[in-house]
Amino acid sequence: MKKELFHVFIVKYAEIGIKGRNRYLFEDALVERIRGALDRCSGSFSIRKTPGRIYVECQGAFDFDEVTDCLGKIFGIVGICPVLAVEDQGQQALRETVVSYFREMYGDAALTFKVNARRNRKNYPLNSMEVNADLGEALLDALPNLKVDVHHPQILLEVEIRDLIYIYSEILPGPGGMPVGTGGKAMLLLSGGIDSPVAGWMIAKRGVTIDAVYFHAPPYTSDRAKQKVVDLARLISVYTGPIRLHVINFTAIQLAIYEKCPHDELTIIMRRWMMRIAEKLALESGAQGLVTGESIGQVASQTMASLMATNAVCTIPVYRPCIALDK
Repeated sequence: MKKELFHVFIVKYAEIGIKGRNRYLFEDALVERIRGALDRCSGSFSIRKTPGRIYVECQGAFDFDEVTDCLGKIFGIVGICPVLAVEDQGQQALRETVVSYFREMYGDAALTFKVNARRNRKNYPLNSMEVNADLGEALLDALPNLKVDVHHPQILLEVEIRDLIYIYSEILPGPGGMPVGTGGKAMLLLSGGIDSPVAGWMIAKRGVTIDAVYFHAPPYTSDRAKQKVVDLARLISVYTGPIRLHVINFTAIQLAIYEKCPHDELTIIMRRWMMRIAEKLALESGAQGLVTGESIGQVASQTMASLMATNAVCTIPVYRPCIALDK
């Protein structure tokens, strides 16, 4: 990809597009998430929202890879399209621009292609089908190694005729989902394993803001273990936004349980106390549920009976995104 060609990105979303009258709330939340992410990038950016499209316009010098990496971690985005944006200077100028774009991007490679034009500006003199045919003809005349394939093209050339004309043929994937902040708030029980960070990532992908709680039991758990949890929270915060991490010293409770409770039920009882504490923190912070990384049958404390026993101490919902996933 000739990265130096591009100073504008079209941000595509999917599920937001099927919302009703409140759709603008989700679009505005996504714009704010984009603005926050780009604040961490070098360069100056303008974000513009139109019906069905969000544009990121880069002003001056910027790092292409840094920008696309930031956008690729924002929930709600399904595609990032680096576009060549040009003024409408007539159909002949557009033919020349499209040929130049294709040559810059793909050289003289033998490829199949299809032109897909969208004429959102209805005063344009040609309709979408006529634009397709005209630009396809220009490409075939200028680049003899190309062939048209309308069913399974190697290159789908998109041309959107709006206030400007936007030309693109590459779509970089985004994570999908919904913008964080549109789905409420939850408290994640975070440990040093893989399951709970994945659960946090999955629930945040549905637009949920997350805080987290970690139960630390020195000297039975080390400072290194605590640091691993801090590092995991920092890692997933790239996707979820800032996470407030509560570190709870659990040693005294753990020793009391060990001293006074049946040893074959220690794990369940400790888990129940963790859920109680997590729920208290959740209610104090305005969270509407707990999130864990539990999966049915993964260990003895995650059987159906055990999960029911830990749920019994909670008065708010417990969400388990990984419940049916393999280890």
